[in-house]
Amino acid sequence: LYDGQFSDNSSKFSSKNLTIEVVHNPFQIKFFDKKNNLIFSEKQGYFKQKHVPLENVKGNIKSDSTEVIEFNLSPDEMLYGGGARALGMNRRGNKLALYNRADYGYETYSKLMNFCIPVVMSSKMYAVHFDNPAIGYLDLDSKKDNTLAYETISGRKTYQVIVGDSWTDLISNYTDLTGKQPLPARWTLGNFSSRFGYHSQEEVEKTIKKFEDDKIPVDAIILDLYWFGTAMKGTMGNLDWEKETFPNPEKMMSDLNVKGIKTVLITEPFVLTTSKKWQEAMDKKVVATDKNGKPFTYDFYFGNTGIIDIFKPEGKDWFWNVYKRLINQGVGGLWGDLGEPEVFPSEAITAGGTADEVHNVYGHNWAKLISDGYKKDFPNQRPFILMRAGYSGSQRFGMIPWSGDVSRSWGGLQSQTEISLQMGMQGMGYMHSDLGGFAGDYFDNELYVRWLQYGVFQPIFRPHAQEEVASEVARKDIITKAKAKKQVELRYQLLPYNYTLAFENSQKGTPLMRPLFFEEPNNPKLLDVCETYLWGNDFLVTPITKPGVTSTSVYFPKNNNWFDFYSDEEQLGGTTSNIAVVEEHIPVFVRGGAIIPMIKTIQNTAKYSLENFDLHYYFDAKTTQSSGKLYNDDGTTANAFEKGAFEILNFNGNVNVKVVVVKLTSEIGKTFPSFDKNVALIIHNIKAKSVLVNGKNVDFKTVKNNIEIPVSWKKGTEVEIKIQL
Repeated sequence: LYDGQFSDNSSKFSSKNLTIEVVHNPFQIKFFDKKNNLIFSEKQGYFKQKHVPLENVKGNIKSDSTEVIEFNLSPDEMLYGGGARALGMNRRGNKLALYNRADYGYETYSKLMNFCIPVVMSSKMYAVHFDNPAIGYLDLDSKKDNTLAYETISGRKTYQVIVGDSWTDLISNYTDLTGKQPLPARWTLGNFSSRFGYHSQEEVEKTIKKFEDDKIPVDAIILDLYWFGTAMKGTMGNLDWEKETFPNPEKMMSDLNVKGIKTVLITEPFVLTTSKKWQEAMDKKVVATDKNGKPFTYDFYFGNTGIIDIFKPEGKDWFWNVYKRLINQGVGGLWGDLGEPEVFPSEAITAGGTADEVHNVYGHNWAKLISDGYKKDFPNQRPFILMRAGYSGSQRFGMIPWSGDVSRSWGGLQSQTEISLQMGMQGMGYMHSDLGGFAGDYFDNELYVRWLQYGVFQPIFRPHAQEEVASEVARKDIITKAKAKKQVELRYQLLPYNYTLAFENSQKGTPLMRPLFFEEPNNPKLLDVCETYLWGNDFLVTPITKPGVTSTSVYFPKNNNWFDFYSDEEQLGGTTSNIAVVEEHIPVFVRGGAIIPMIKTIQNTAKYSLENFDLHYYFDAKTTQSSGKLYNDDGTTANAFEKGAFEILNFNGNVNVKVVVVKLTSEIGKTFPSFDKNVALIIHNIKAKSVLVNGKNVDFKTVKNNIEIPVSWKKGTEVEIKIQL
């Protein structure tokens, strides 16, 4: 609700957190925060100007003129947003094309990529979202005159201004507007076997057996385009199994499911004129047309093609029925590739508008098509939708985005934290990279291991690459495999913590990966830092992105002390230290006072259980109050939380002079079959004289500076552990 104030030359509308003033003459719109500080203002309303295309979109954005809205910026504010780019965290000074396009083999710099999101976020803790999918530009003060400009070829000039008291509050408000990401299935957070690509059923089965023989955890295998054809070109659009090489796919998928392994299939929106589905697509009239209403065909890398009109009800239904049949056969997840779309000539016309009007929302609507289909035909399943392109709000359809065909190089690795951090701020919390890098026919053992070490602390753990050099951990030499296997195992050990992060993202929109300035928003030195970041609330991570590194500088946020995840060595908050780097892992630190749930390694998430789990409490005398939680459900049922089919385990720590008290409580949903649990409470950096559990003395182990306390936790009860120091 808004309060209104009106005068001869202005109108003011105020909510709890924001005031808008409309000045009538000369026309201007101003935005004020709840303390009445001016945060943002229009310059003069919108106007038309001659279109001068940026060099990187000449031939793509063809309009003679564009419509523009300009805004005033403060000289000192930093700007984020605009989707997935590799430009540096502060994107001020750039003019960005809004035209989704792949950038094959990019490394440290990429100005135009697959996700062009028309939102700008400011270090002054506001965001402005331009609610128009038509192609255009965001100019983030490229002329150095303190001007932000939005420029579009057509469509409405609607925009929304979002504010927040903190970064997490701002992003929660932004995702209230654009939508929250549904909680994915637990297996989404496991390890994927993926490459471009597996050529046969036999190759799939041998690959999974290799994982099993080496006891390397794995949850899914992803099949690239060879599942529907033996050749790379000429078969796209078959959208059915190539029986010559996959003679019994339903049995293959059934056997994999018994082992707890899901099958994920690639699909593309292109139906080649040489494909098995072309005539059917013509008969059903499901491809985009030319201005005369005839099927629009054109050439691109894979052949002569049409593109499915997913904006047309008939096209949407036809495409979904393809998916429905595959899901009924046993497919566990779907991969939508080339959805920028990779080639989409301006002359094509869809039911939603011209190609240029719908280009940026093609991937977005493709994900919606799948999400809607699951809700209709498989309402109890959580979809897995891996997509290379999308738009603001694509997260509400469950889209899992990735950062495209990154170079298999150190430069490729260096850009990944920026891309994931930026996209997480823009609502796409599962942005991730092809671990190890995708493009390139050479292999660097050190690079591969370092990328996987980072991957433990990125949203999705999915090695993937061109097949010239295998991407799977199970296919590496003995030394590399041993190092990489430890990273996969750690990923699984962290499942309780990571799944809880995913739950928090579904409720509040909070990114899984978070910039350091979330912790210290008023520290100007952190506003463009992406080399170190927060994984959830409690892990501080510094990936190693150059070869041969033996030490690296790490800043430790000031609100807590931090403890080395591997050695427990303490680092004081608010300081910068030179940290020794070893081959076995990257620098990872845990917040003092954090309470981290973990499990022992499992082969895949089908074996996930909390009947036994570890609870690591990083004792710090300076942190007198601590809390943590663990979200749990069956890992598969859609909307489990809303259905009451969940439990939340709460952990609280209280530090007095000579006593530490840890309390375990739970919230059990009405329909969740909870159970008793055996908890190994491991308290780091502490020496104890005695331990009481619910008033009774218990034995405990002491290992170096840690103690381990066995706790039997009956469902629905409260447990109090008192440690006498």
